[in-house]
Amino acid sequence: MTFRPRILSALFLRVGLAVAISGSALFSAQADAPAKQAFGSVKLPSVTAPESYGFYSKGCISGAVALPVDGPNWQVMRLSRNRNWGHPNLIALLEKLSRDSAKTGWNGLLVGDISQPRGGPMLTGHASHQVGLDADIWLTPMPNRRFTNQEREDVSAVSMLKANSLYVDQNKWTPSRTALLKHAAGYPEVERLFVHPGIKKQLCETVTGDRSWLAKVRPYWGHHYHFHVRLRCQAGSPDCKPQEPTGKDDGCGKSLDWWFTDEPWKPAKPAKPGEKPKPPKIMMVSQLPQACASLLNAPAPASVQDVTFGLKKGGNASAFAPEQAPASVPLPAQKP
Repeated sequence: MTFRPRILSALFLRVGLAVAISGSALFSAQADAPAKQAFGSVKLPSVTAPESYGFYSKGCISGAVALPVDGPNWQVMRLSRNRNWGHPNLIALLEKLSRDSAKTGWNGLLVGDISQPRGGPMLTGHASHQVGLDADIWLTPMPNRRFTNQEREDVSAVSMLKANSLYVDQNKWTPSRTALLKHAAGYPEVERLFVHPGIKKQLCETVTGDRSWLAKVRPYWGHHYHFHVRLRCQAGSPDCKPQEPTGKDDGCGKSLDWWFTDEPWKPAKPAKPGEKPKPPKIMMVSQLPQACASLLNAPAPASVQDVTFGLKKGGNASAFAPEQAPASVPLPAQKP
């Protein structure tokens, strides 16, 4: 990764001056905007210290870096979404997991959504992935060739379930998939792995020996064609709101049984005759942690290459340790 401290410092001063001139009016305008549109329209991260603000489903991130779209053991999918951004520690872990995947029989990883450049609610899809600590990894191994950009938009991930069923298709599930999940759960910084309830049930019924790692594997809607990696709040993010610890229970009892009742899958109640359906709630920037409104106006890098994790001159990806990440400038005013 190549940073230009003098250029970034000058950029920060120019942006800081603009923010100071506009004052509270600019902050107010940002706070009154729908959060999806405000954060979904930003193309680059802030050149500020890495920090997650708020909760996984209600927050933002400063100082995010990009996972290179191609690496020795990974490929990023759905490039048009611009969601290959995250906390440097998450990006480092994804690169490590991609290398370690060979130990579990995988050729490499297909990486789905991580976060937007500054996190926040997304224009489409996820409720979470807002603080740069969530990432989706396809349960389809990387092929022995590079996808074209168009293929990365069109190729579909493969569901692990039987058709019209909550249960895993035994012709699709393999021991290598179990091994990859076990390996990912073994990283101490990983808080949770989310999978479809049918996949959790498959693991509960087949894993022998050490089952302690199953405590981190949690069932959730969707997640039948990918699994979701979530890191715990990282050092240097005092305003990151953590989840409660998963505990030591392997999650294979009554809590899992609930997913195989009718209760989780009941459709929403339709509006009564003559009653207008309630419009969906729109989250505003003002409902996010206060720092998020300021973050929208924080200075940006000159290019994607300046904030792509491990990207060397010439375009070769080579990961560095998180502690080697370049120094950055602080957020402008309005931090709570």
